[in-house]
Amino acid sequence: MKLTLSAGIALFLSVASLTVWEIYWRSQGRIPTIDDDKHLWAAEREKVDQLGPDDIVIVGSSRVMFDIQLDEFEELSGVRPIQLACAGSSPLPVFHDIVENTDFSGTVIVGVTPPLFFSTTFPKAPPIEWPQSRVDHHKKWTYAQRFNHWLSMPLQKNLVMVATHDEVLDDNVDLKTLLNNVEINNRTKKPRYPPFFEFGYIDDSRNVRMAPQMTSDTTAANQIKGAWEFVFSGKNPPPDKNGTTAFFAKDAEKLRERGGNAVFVRCPSTGIFHEGEKKITPRETFYDSLLTVTKFPGYHYQDYEELRNFDCPEWSHLSEPDAKKFTKALVKIMLKDKVITNLKTD
Repeated sequence: MKLTLSAGIALFLSVASLTVWEIYWRSQGRIPTIDDDKHLWAAEREKVDQLGPDDIVIVGSSRVMFDIQLDEFEELSGVRPIQLACAGSSPLPVFHDIVENTDFSGTVIVGVTPPLFFSTTFPKAPPIEWPQSRVDHHKKWTYAQRFNHWLSMPLQKNLVMVATHDEVLDDNVDLKTLLNNVEINNRTKKPRYPPFFEFGYIDDSRNVRMAPQMTSDTTAANQIKGAWEFVFSGKNPPPDKNGTTAFFAKDAEKLRERGGNAVFVRCPSTGIFHEGEKKITPRETFYDSLLTVTKFPGYHYQDYEELRNFDCPEWSHLSEPDAKKFTKALVKIMLKDKVITNLKTD
């Protein structure tokens, strides 16, 4: 009897505590969102092995995740791309994985964020190591991990407190992040990276939408701008144009030989981000050179009236309404140029 009573009290206290925790985070303006973790990426990567020559895969960094909206892409072309881009990363490891470890002979849309694409080929550098870790995880993704992922999806969609972020973000609600956010005197006197918060929502097909507050609240946008200012004001390694171009070109040729195609997309950037990219990776000697070497088509936002007149709320990504417009304009151009197949039947 006492054991039953103790178990009942423990259960009641657990449920009450979790309920209060969930209510607290919702009172802070949080909403449930799926975590863009290695398992979600692996689930999308798994689909590539079943794709045909008319299908499309997207690789790159967060810019093509925000700016290319999958619903609008599918609406116009009849094809829903597989989104394999990774935030803050070079597309080289994922593109290499597709070329070397699949028979995919469709189209790979390669998002080019110049400071990331041309950053390095060094395996331990963050722009390479981060996406490579996801590639490696997919190769050894166990059935137990798969089951756990599918089991967690309903919880992630309905509970704010369920968080398994791979990325270190200052607004994560896990205990480690909360402890790290406790203010302690900076004993080392080294510059601290400004707070960086999640500003997009992702769905189970890894389609990302910018959070509405990024356009309605200048404070939110300015927080992310502060992080970008910090990045460009620091001492960063020089880009490795020759090494990255050669690495990509070798894989691109293999894709071409088996009937596949690659399409480069340079999405908009504004403000300090645009100025920094122009200074560090000038278009003429980086992006244009990449197209010349690989002989694959590219779509630079500055080259098209329909693509160039967009403003990025935090200088690097488009708001949801603008991303939808950008996607529709981009798909129409690519369909007109016949670089992607129109499978729409109506």
